[in-house]
Amino acid sequence: MLDLTQDVRDLTAAIVDIESVSGGERALADAVELALGALPHLKVERSGETVVARTALGRGERVLIAGHLDTVPVHGNLPSRVEGDLLYGCGTSDMKAGVAVALKLAAALPAPNRDVTYVFYDCEEVEAERNGLNRIARDHADWLAADFAVLMEPTDGVIEGGCQGTLRAEVVVRGKRAHSARSWFGVNAIHGAEAVLARLNAYQARRPVVDGLEYHEGLNAVGVRGGVAGNVIPDLCVVTVNYRFAPDLTEEQAREHVREVFDGFEIEFTDSAPAARPGLTHPVAAAFAAAVGGEPRAKLGWTDVARFSALGVPAVNYGPGDPNLAHQQGEYVALPKIVESERAMLAWLSA
Repeated sequence: MLDLTQDVRDLTAAIVDIESVSGGERALADAVELALGALPHLKVERSGETVVARTALGRGERVLIAGHLDTVPVHGNLPSRVEGDLLYGCGTSDMKAGVAVALKLAAALPAPNRDVTYVFYDCEEVEAERNGLNRIARDHADWLAADFAVLMEPTDGVIEGGCQGTLRAEVVVRGKRAHSARSWFGVNAIHGAEAVLARLNAYQARRPVVDGLEYHEGLNAVGVRGGVAGNVIPDLCVVTVNYRFAPDLTEEQAREHVREVFDGFEIEFTDSAPAARPGLTHPVAAAFAAAVGGEPRAKLGWTDVARFSALGVPAVNYGPGDPNLAHQQGEYVALPKIVESERAMLAWLSA
């Protein structure tokens, strides 16, 4: 059983040492459910490998604190180890340090100044249809009702507002097949992709300011496929592009932008996810920012804050891990960052 009375640094190590690769979170979910179930001030519920615990104090506001339990596959980086002020191990930064902070808050605050919902969910690191938040939103949407949410994603202890949206599209270049010995009878589709790449090389990414935070967009080729055989002029080449767009655009506006950039080409959109605005204008968010301190910045990437935004819950990213270390074999978290994150959030919920 997890000991929620121990130091947050030791709790982080204990959580890291319970392997929980996406799809294999059960042991950790069981431990979290057992630990939270021993706290009389929380109502604990579970769906699959997602555990939700809530206070019911009748406060005027409810905040939600969420963290995913899963990690990318282990790569010789378990069990955890401490070297100086650093804790090494799979998931230390992304995001078991944040999970440890949330569990400490749940145990230490039987009467927080706001009602709190704690969500520990599964399958964040894999395809969206398996994401535990998706399942809860579909089957138990009332569990996620809140005025404001904090997603404990690694941000190096800085508030990161909102998130960028993302879409992928296939830009299709067509040609005509021919024998490569008589190439002039065909039209080489791979050669024709040069025009697509030229537009990408000339592309100037937007850097819009949204609710006071500057986002930096990107439109890039992430894959190319084409070719039939070693002696055939190809009649098809497909360039896959990824557009990371700021939260002042809807998904349809983002698609329209891609159509404009590649005007004249055949385009097929394969997937997309919406952006989320920073969510820092809400009074609850302002109080959180004051407790945490520092200068908020834009989240340059996609996170599950977009799921909360879609539910009408403003949300921010905040966690002690360093996002630049996520998914690395040598992943680690700075122990002082965990302590500071716990201190700041305790101050926010107990002031």
